Amino acid sequence: MTTPAGSPETKLPQTGPSSFDAHHPPARELLDDCVHCGFCLPTCPTYQLWGEEMDSPRGRIYLMDLAEKGEISLDGPFTEHIDACLGCMACVTACPSGVQYDKLLESVRPQIERNVPREKSDKLFRDAIFALFPYRRRLRAAAVPGALYQKLRVTSLGQRVLPKILGKLPARLAATESLLPPVRLKDAFARLPVHTPAVGERRARVALLSGCVQDVFFHRVNEATIRVLAAEGCDVVVPRDQQCCGALELHAGREPSAIERAKKTIARFDILNVDTIVTNVAGCGSSMKDYAHLLADDPQWAARAARFSARVRDVHEVLADLEPRAPRHPVRGRVAYHDACHLGHAQQVRDQPRAVLRSIPELELVDIPEAALCCGSAGIYNMVAPEAAAELGARKAANVRSVNPDIIVTANPGCLLQIGKQLSGSEPDRAAVPLLHPVQVLDASIRGTAVPRA
Repeated sequence: MTTPAGSPETKLPQTGPSSFDAHHPPARELLDDCVHCGFCLPTCPTYQLWGEEMDSPRGRIYLMDLAEKGEISLDGPFTEHIDACLGCMACVTACPSGVQYDKLLESVRPQIERNVPREKSDKLFRDAIFALFPYRRRLRAAAVPGALYQKLRVTSLGQRVLPKILGKLPARLAATESLLPPVRLKDAFARLPVHTPAVGERRARVALLSGCVQDVFFHRVNEATIRVLAAEGCDVVVPRDQQCCGALELHAGREPSAIERAKKTIARFDILNVDTIVTNVAGCGSSMKDYAHLLADDPQWAARAARFSARVRDVHEVLADLEPRAPRHPVRGRVAYHDACHLGHAQQVRDQPRAVLRSIPELELVDIPEAALCCGSAGIYNMVAPEAAAELGARKAANVRSVNPDIIVTANPGCLLQIGKQLSGSEPDRAAVPLLHPVQVLDASIRGTAVPRA
């Protein structure tokens, strides 16, 4: 038998009925790919935190193997250790055997959601997250009290009263409050143009997924993305009635709703006459590129999903493939680039963002130590597991500070919020360092304007 701490021996046969149901259990051939070598351990955030074997990728695969053989149930420790996984996929990058941990995790989390009842408070909290974040209209409605709250927070009354109230909140609610993004009502209710023509000769026609949280709270990133693509010769189409792509739900194991959102996204973008479907959010892009796998056994959608996924590209991939045409003005300063996990690990897009930033004159690009280690954002992780997320965030913030950047960039809104929270929370003067999406820096360079503060 292969154990996490031992060497490969003869595997035991099936000892009982599988604890997984019959709908997409983890595939035996994928489980058997893991030889428990341990190359994944240094890159696994939870193993780095706790040094617990069952909170490492090979340990979780061992648990999946036991559950598949019917030796353990899905409730209790199995669910606890799977829930503790951030899904960062650093182990996929590190594994010399090509173990598809991403596919294993993607098959196991829906099994838990279907078969393991959650405690009432846990279920209510998760349900509340998914009743809000995939809906732009609800996010816009929430932005109004959010803006009022942020104004109160900087008043003398707020600074006197709010810490006492927040100190009594449950850990999950306190973490969610601390991650509240800067709210600008003008941006939250703004609309992107449906069509933006290319500047000069057209080189491509693309459609942009504007996102949910991205479009409401990081609307300026979308605006910068459109300007940059147009400046580089792309016609940009932004469907006004597009909906959530299902990324958060897919990563959390809520498979039925993720599938429905995937189908709606495919149907909406399929009718557009475009070369490429562009994303500027790491989590959204990784999910949309995975639609082919998600819908592979649906005869009505499999082929459509495969065609769709083949056309999805991160904005940095698009820009890196286009010979720079728009003149760049210098941006002087040290720019620290953080690899968002669902861009670097899940999509294997690492060189392109760096190439895009290096096209800017006089910009000094610096990498962050422990670049492969997750910042602790991981979709909804920093809300449902705030203690672990805070430890990882503090570690990432320390690594960011160590390179003394003038600007910090990353291609995921969750990472921006997580890193910003840790920097401003532990060292207030660091809040003055802009945290931006890379396209915002490129946009400022092309336009010849100052780099925005946020």
